Amino acid sequence: MVAAPIRLARASRSVLIRGTALARSTYWLSSALALISALATAATFFIPGVLRGPAVMNGSARGTALVILVLGIPALLIAMWSTAKGSTRALIVWLGVIAYLSYNAVMFIFATPFNQLFLFYVAMFSLCFWSATSILHQVDIEALRARFSPRLPVRGLAAYALAIVALNALAWLRNVVPSVLSSAPPSWLDGTGLGTNPVYVLDLAFWLPLMAVAAVWLWRRRPWGYLLVGSILTMWVIESVGVAVDQWLGSAADPASTVTSVAMTPVFGVLALVGLIPLYVYFRHFNDID
Repeated sequence: MVAAPIRLARASRSVLIRGTALARSTYWLSSALALISALATAATFFIPGVLRGPAVMNGSARGTALVILVLGIPALLIAMWSTAKGSTRALIVWLGVIAYLSYNAVMFIFATPFNQLFLFYVAMFSLCFWSATSILHQVDIEALRARFSPRLPVRGLAAYALAIVALNALAWLRNVVPSVLSSAPPSWLDGTGLGTNPVYVLDLAFWLPLMAVAAVWLWRRRPWGYLLVGSILTMWVIESVGVAVDQWLGSAADPASTVTSVAMTPVFGVLALVGLIPLYVYFRHFNDID
């Protein structure tokens, strides 16, 4: 499974990379990421007792692990294979899948009590970081922008991304701000076993600002906006599926808990489907042929 993408990398000529093809080391890094992610999430999902948190949080983590196994890792491998064949669309998807895996690697590290899989989770996060760094270092960003049609509705896509940023920020700040102004422990941590919510940290400190900056860059037709918005939209679709499943399994593990809700499963399922529309528009205006 690891060697095949490396061999295919020699044939890559149409990918917009400085030089003739994406470096072999990049394929090795992401192949290792696929392997480590598979081991970590399979153990998380299938081995009883490996998770040591409250039942609802264990169920939620198992839901995330399941989506990584059946959707995230296959998407990563297919994107790598297609990139090696010369698809730049696949390279954008590859980055989006790495972003999704990195987000959830951090969740495994900080939202589950320390367990025997800790080093696997850390390795998963590290490989995400270095895989993304390797790709971004090699992309010819100006050549990538030139592949997009002038008719790409950049303002519509940017507005959609900014709407996601605003709605998520408001949802999180609605909980955070009253708790910051109160001396009482926040009720939204009840039943989680957590000292704080890593979702709030990740989103408010990094992902939402990055998405907002990328959207503004796309609005202004700056090169990095094209790449980042496409990758983040990919991440958003997969993450929506992940949240739908983790809400379902978390609720099934502890139906009395208010931490998760099975009612949110169809909501995020719909959000995933809606997210496919701007992603389709984005790729429809991209020329993937030399």
